[in-house]
Amino acid sequence: MHRRVLPDDLRDRVWRHNQYKWLETRGVDEDSLVRGLPKDLRRDVKRHLCLRLVRRVPLFANMDERLLDAICERLKPSLCTESTYIVREGDSVDEMLFIIRGRLESSTTDGGRTGFYNRGLLKEGDFCGEELLTWALDPKAAANFPLSTRTVRAISEVEAFALRAEELKFVAGQFRRLNSKQLQKTFRFYSQQWRTWASCFIQAAWRRHLKRKAAEQRRREEEMEADEADASGASTSRFKTTLLVSRFAKNALRGVQRQRSVRADSLIMLPKPPEPDFGSMDY
Repeated sequence: MHRRVLPDDLRDRVWRHNQYKWLETRGVDEDSLVRGLPKDLRRDVKRHLCLRLVRRVPLFANMDERLLDAICERLKPSLCTESTYIVREGDSVDEMLFIIRGRLESSTTDGGRTGFYNRGLLKEGDFCGEELLTWALDPKAAANFPLSTRTVRAISEVEAFALRAEELKFVAGQFRRLNSKQLQKTFRFYSQQWRTWASCFIQAAWRRHLKRKAAEQRRREEEMEADEADASGASTSRFKTTLLVSRFAKNALRGVQRQRSVRADSLIMLPKPPEPDFGSMDY
């Protein structure tokens, strides 16, 4: 780092990562040691190291023992220090990350749209990089990896398992043996994309409800004013003209407000995320 003249803040981040990795592994590359073992022994060791942790991930909770063994063999340990960016919005996604310990911040600006910002926290049992799962389940997907819709940053030291894209293809092919509907619900519940879309959908529906309620209240007030005017016996032509002009102006203003509300709703709503179909794959 001295020879390459790295800035001080970058040196500190490198030192913190190496220190954290040393505390967790004591300098031993367990993954390379396990890879050098015979297949049967490697499977048993990976099962002992990973199975308990993999069972804590809701997306894998309904898998049978053989599928869990296959996943354990393909997962790679991943360690992240505080303030490390896992992926940035717009970057290619080449792995899914399943959190075992620690917290991540997941945020999006919906492609840089002005005024939009959504933030959520990921904790133990959550995952990120779900765009890759949708890509892996589509047999007609392009060779290029999908782009991330969110920026994910570690806000504490994080221990996780990473599932690379090529390994995810195998795992995705096994999902069709599971309960499709139940797995879809689990995926939606823990997916940050679906959570963001659902919150925006609910907010937009609530705002439309308030606007309809306000419009109904204005209509009732106008009817009450008209009834009072008729009851008072004010039947001069000047008064009728004024009343008609007033109603016309209110209706015109209401139309303008309705158009503005439609535009506002279109700004609030996000496109519905692509939904992985776990039951209709044809590999």
